[in-house]
Amino acid sequence: MAGSSRRARGMVAMASVGLAAALALAACSAGGGDDPAQAAPTTAAPSTAAPSTATPTTAAPTTEAPTTTAAPTTAAPTTTRPKPAEPAQLRSGAEGAAVKALQRRLHELGYQVQEADGRFGPETHHAVVAFQKVNRLARDGVVGPVTRKALERPRVPRPRSGKAGFHVEADLTLQVVYLVKDGKIQEVLDASSASGQTYVVKGDVRLAVTPLGSFQIQRKINAWRKSELGLLYRPAYFTGGYALHGAPSVPPFPASHGCIRITTAAMDRWYDRLPVGTPMLVYRT
Repeated sequence: MAGSSRRARGMVAMASVGLAAALALAACSAGGGDDPAQAAPTTAAPSTAAPSTATPTTAAPTTEAPTTTAAPTTAAPTTTRPKPAEPAQLRSGAEGAAVKALQRRLHELGYQVQEADGRFGPETHHAVVAFQKVNRLARDGVVGPVTRKALERPRVPRPRSGKAGFHVEADLTLQVVYLVKDGKIQEVLDASSASGQTYVVKGDVRLAVTPLGSFQIQRKINAWRKSELGLLYRPAYFTGGYALHGAPSVPPFPASHGCIRITTAAMDRWYDRLPVGTPMLVYRT
């Protein structure tokens, strides 16, 4: 009995030892499950938070750079700035697009401007004066509001003779010369005829007049001619000593001793087209 009792106690003791070992093993396996969860931050390591996504590369202010939004080249005022207004007046010495437009308009209307070069030179001045004469305006050679308005709706001059062929007409009232072909005016020239005043030649007092009537070109001199009364450029005589000729001075009023003055440039342009025998009418309107 005693032996049986000891064997029984031994078995109980062994069972207790086994139970204790089993509990210890359970405790180790439970502890091993907790430690990795706490050390897991290496797996949860801020690789997810490692914000390569949060790095400012995506938010890099390259998109905010003012180069695209603030580059005001497109908004530069040059595109919206109004064009400068045309000068209130155009006169001798002026240059530019407004002068060029004026020259084109005068040429279109038949006045003595031959080239639209944008420079308000002598021929442009005389063309303006001739236009003002025909349109009964002040003869100052300045294109102001009144002359500019007249250029829009001008008076169209008409020749006295509508016959076929080429002839010359001088209107002493308007102080212009018309070059006419087949009843149509080819060109209008600024001119200056006799002043109507007295003058003295070799002690003889004479009255400056230009004869009226129907004439023909009788003779021509293709050079400067020095007379007792002054210089005549390439004169074309239509009766006696009276000629249509070029002159360095062609004022906007009657100023000669009796001849009809036009500019030297105009005489150069027309001299070869004025053969002897060309009809010429001189009249007042």
